[in-house]
Amino acid sequence: MKKKLRFFCIALAACAALTALAGLGVLDQADAKLSDLICQRPAARDGQIVVVGIDEAALERYGPFQQWSRHILAEALETLNQSEDCRPAVIGVDILFSGPSADPAADARLAQAAGAYGNVVCGCAAHYGTELVADGGDYALDTFAVLGLDRPYDALAQRAMLGHINAMLDSDGILRHYLLFVELPDGTKLPSLVLAVANRYRAARGEDPVRQPPVSRQGFWYLPFSGGAGSIEYVSLAELLSGGVLPDFFDGKIVLIGPYAPGLQDSYFTAIDHVRLMNGVEIHANAVQAMLWEDYRTQVGDGLQLAVLLAVLLGAAYGFWRRKVRWSTALWLLLCAGWPLLCRAAYDQGWVLRVLWVPAGATVLYAGCLAGNYIQAALERRQVTDTFQRYVAPEIVRELLQAGPAALELGGRQTEIAVLFVDVRGFTTMSEQLEPKLVVEILNRYLTLISQCIFRHGGTLDKFVGDAAMAFWGAPLPQEDAVMHAVRAAADMAAGSRALSAELEARYGRAVSFGIGVHVGPAVVGNIGSPQRMDYTAIGDTVNTAARLEANAPGGTIYISRAVADALEGRIRATSLGGSVRLKGKQAGFEVLTLDAILDAPSALDQEAASVKIDTQGR
Repeated sequence: MKKKLRFFCIALAACAALTALAGLGVLDQADAKLSDLICQRPAARDGQIVVVGIDEAALERYGPFQQWSRHILAEALETLNQSEDCRPAVIGVDILFSGPSADPAADARLAQAAGAYGNVVCGCAAHYGTELVADGGDYALDTFAVLGLDRPYDALAQRAMLGHINAMLDSDGILRHYLLFVELPDGTKLPSLVLAVANRYRAARGEDPVRQPPVSRQGFWYLPFSGGAGSIEYVSLAELLSGGVLPDFFDGKIVLIGPYAPGLQDSYFTAIDHVRLMNGVEIHANAVQAMLWEDYRTQVGDGLQLAVLLAVLLGAAYGFWRRKVRWSTALWLLLCAGWPLLCRAAYDQGWVLRVLWVPAGATVLYAGCLAGNYIQAALERRQVTDTFQRYVAPEIVRELLQAGPAALELGGRQTEIAVLFVDVRGFTTMSEQLEPKLVVEILNRYLTLISQCIFRHGGTLDKFVGDAAMAFWGAPLPQEDAVMHAVRAAADMAAGSRALSAELEARYGRAVSFGIGVHVGPAVVGNIGSPQRMDYTAIGDTVNTAARLEANAPGGTIYISRAVADALEGRIRATSLGGSVRLKGKQAGFEVLTLDAILDAPSALDQEAASVKIDTQGR
């Protein structure tokens, strides 16, 4: 429970931090670009919008645009409206005519052409900045205040409809939003040229005004582009004025007149194309089309999206932590690929979601959990190694690592094992006659010998108890021929003890030997104790019997049970002692045998054991 609570707290902190970074806008620009790539798609138009462009051909014919007489634009309006029965439903002019020109006659002609037919919308441009405004009894800075408005000269403003042509870019220089209204200082709202054109078109067809799109607090709406640069039907102003286009081509349509040449500096990178610039008049055409289709998108509030992000990341953290790499990777790929697909589906239903938040957060968590899983596995492997290398041979430790932390949990299982007990005979008497330092040195020599013999034959060293030791085979992992391994270890110990005893007798005049007992049978093996202090050990009657065999074995003798002899029948030579040896706690009839030789070895027991090069010096 504590581990789960700890994981939840860490996961919550990490997911909250990632969510906070997203909320602070760290991913905003990258997210917007990815959203553009996934969501913005060209769509087939109905052909009701035509752009009349002030292009290179028009500039070549009439000269630099700044020097144009307003007679040229007046003639364009007159040409478009020359037939009473065949004229555009509305004409939007994406050009500023601020103030009177040096040619009053041209100004008058343009105003007359714009007002004569009731279908012309001229552009205005608001200037935004920061202004100190009253807020109740206090003052506050309005960073989106209208400081001024460029309007057409009075005669034109009085005759034509008006709409603003402000184009405002996102922080990354991409145009994604369109300003629906400009709220003037006197409180009136000036509609965008796009809204004015769309409503005039609907009116000309006897239809209701367009449903207005959902807007942000500052009045922006998300613009779904229906085409990229050059996708709008287009006619050069020069071709129009030269009579190259028949009047009925524009009949009942929306005509937008505006700059269409790079030198006029009225082009922008847009959400549908970050590479090619789109002329401002084409952007207006996309916005008009969206309004006529009422194809709007609502950008889901960041508060809701951040809450969803936090929940998804918490689920991802749970899915990544302590999982196999293939499952973590599958989940990560699902989130990174599935979330953008979900965002695309939501976009088609009219909702704009943050495309990058979930994949980016999931990627950070995936990498972090992979690293955490690796570190945790390494720590657990080290813990398992540190725990078991004191008991078992290195090759068994390597196999135990495959089991992971389960090998360290409290509990046991019943299994068949071979148990060996060994005790140093005569050591107590010797320890009373020698210096303590020397006693410890000799004991360590014997215990080192015992450990080497156990580990050499793949045994688990259970414990040392003074000058005695216990070991078993068949656990923690099943072992083939476990009983023979135990017997061979006993033979090594007996042979090694004789060599070591001869050395000690020569040096100190004291000789000792081993008494060894081996038994096989069922026992409970596992971590036994408390969470604070546990031992990996074996318990049961099999263990007790092996201990009784060792306790009764004379120095230099290996006692085995009938079960051991039967298990190794034909592979060892043993002598039965019949009922001459009575083991404590055992009923009469329990047969004890002495191990004389291992028959599948090249020679007798002593020679076989002596041939094993035991380091009796403990080096």
